[in-house]
Order: sequence, then C-alpha cells, then structure tokens
Amino acid sequence: MDSVTQIVLGAAVAQAVLGEKVGNKAMLYGAISGTIPDLDVLVKPFVDTVTALEWHRGFTHSILFSILFAPVFGWLVSRWEKNASWKQWSWLFFFGFITHPLLDAHTTWGTQLFWPFDLRLAYKNIFVIDPLYTLPFLVFVILAMRRKRTDPKRKRYNTIGLLVSTTYLGITLILKGVTYLEFTNALAEQHIDYIEIETKPAPLNTILWTANIETEEAFLIANYSLLDSKPIHFSKHPKNHELLGNLATNDKVQRLIKLTNGWFTITQKEGVLSLNDLRFGQLSINTSSKDYVFSFSLEEVEDDVIITENRKRPEDGGRIVKELWERIKGN
Repeated sequence: MDSVTQIVLGAAVAQAVLGEKVGNKAMLYGAISGTIPDLDVLVKPFVDTVTALEWHRGFTHSILFSILFAPVFGWLVSRWEKNASWKQWSWLFFFGFITHPLLDAHTTWGTQLFWPFDLRLAYKNIFVIDPLYTLPFLVFVILAMRRKRTDPKRKRYNTIGLLVSTTYLGITLILKGVTYLEFTNALAEQHIDYIEIETKPAPLNTILWTANIETEEAFLIANYSLLDSKPIHFSKHPKNHELLGNLATNDKVQRLIKLTNGWFTITQKEGVLSLNDLRFGQLSINTSSKDYVFSFSLEEVEDDVIITENRKRPEDGGRIVKELWERIKGN
C-alpha cells in the first residue's frame, strides 16, 4: 500500500499496543515502524532493474525481518524513551513491522512474507491506493490522537478505525469473488476457452474490476463494473513470446519473466523489444490499449542485455482518473 496508508496503520496498531502507556509517542513510533519496511527502495539506484524488482517487498517485508529487527529498534528507542520498557517498545515495532506486509499481501504486487522461501502472497483484492480504505481510517486515528492517553474515547476511536478498515478489506474479498463469477460466466457464455484467469480492482476503487485471462496464443483483458448493464467485452493481446528469440535464455530476462508469473507480452517498436507485465494493467481504462503500466525495454549490448523500465508520462495520471470515473458508472 502507499506510504500514507502504512503510516496510518502503523500508528493505529502502535496505539493499540502501547498507547495507553505512552500516548502519542506510541503513534509516532508506530508511524515510523509502518514506514521502515518500504526503505528497501533505497537500494534501487545501486542495482540493476531486475534485481531491484526482486528485492522489492522482500526481506524487509518478511516475518524474519520483524522478528530480528523489532528487538533492535525497541532497544534503540528504549535508550531515550524511559516511559516504557525495551520489551514493550519491541512489541510495538514488531506489530508495526508485521502488519505492513500483511496489508501489502492484499495488493497486486504482493509481498514475500515468508522470505527467504520463494513464495509471494498476492490476494489482489485492493489497489495500492484506495481512499475508501485510508481516509476513514485516518479520520479515526486523528480523533484518537486528539484525546489524552487515559481518555476511554481514545481507545474507542482507534478500535473503530481498525475495525472499519479491516471490515472494508473483508468486503473487497467478497467483491472479488462476485466479480470473478461475472468474468467466468461471461467467458462461458461467449464460448471462450482459457487456461487461467486473474482478477484485481482497477485503480483507486473496488467498484470496477479487471480480469487477465490466458489462452493458448494470447491474453484477454476485460473490465467489469458492478454498475454495468452490458455484456463483458474481452480485448485480445497476442503473447508474441517468440519475438524474444535467443533473449529467452538470458538470465536477466528469465528472472524478469519469473517476476511476471508468466503474465507478459512482447511488443516491438522501431526495432526495440519491450516486455510488458500485464498484472498491473494499462495506462488507460480502454482494455484494447497496448500502453502498459509496467513495460521494460530489452537491449542487447555485446554479451549482455540491458533491461530498462519504460518511463511513465505524468499527463497519463489525470487522463486515467477521468476515464476511470466514467467507466465506474457502468457501460
């Protein structure tokens, strides 16, 4: 999830663990603990593109990291914060660390909670930025923060915030199931044979959902809004995996393919090959668009392959939000 959401979650969890004893200092250190796992992005300038992607939401998002580093941070804070013990500060950091990847596991990218085991959890039931999750949660955390640590309303507001946000996550899982059935029923009605299907919410909401469907020669992409009245339309995206040629055996290309879980297409423009990760959708609500959110150019340089993430255009953001609002209202 985005940094603001993780800060809010960290603050709320810390209040539940230690708020009655240390007040707003618990929320402060909780917010910090909710941010620390995402500091893995700091290694990005020092490694190649594929390695950075492999490390993202890796060790710092694992149970092992929480167990090893919570006592370290707890000890450091206990050196100057004497109003709670080392053990109490350690528990605060542990729950701040562990709830971060537990929430990230609900997003499309997922998280390596069981690192070093090669298993990424990705439930794909909430977009990385979802105002309906974050804003009510933030309101209750602020209400709690404004109360004295001994005020019963402080605990009550914080508890309500945790319950509301968790309930919303549960609702998104139900909506994922409902929309999954809509997609699979549409595939059956249109007599489309497929190998696998994955669904996820469109950006910033859980009303509009997207499905990626694998067939023998292509991937199909479709949108479905809970407010739709017309049949679901499936857009075809040829795999074109054969365009890789000898690059298919390159170590970095194979590692990038592994990261996509096989959900990728190859496109070629002006002699440059691009590997497109379909899991994160397109830079448009139009499912036939060949402009993908995550696309990587593959360039052969002597005996090596240089992989570069294609830059996103800032102007795409505003356009997508406008398209999104229109599409959410139904077809």
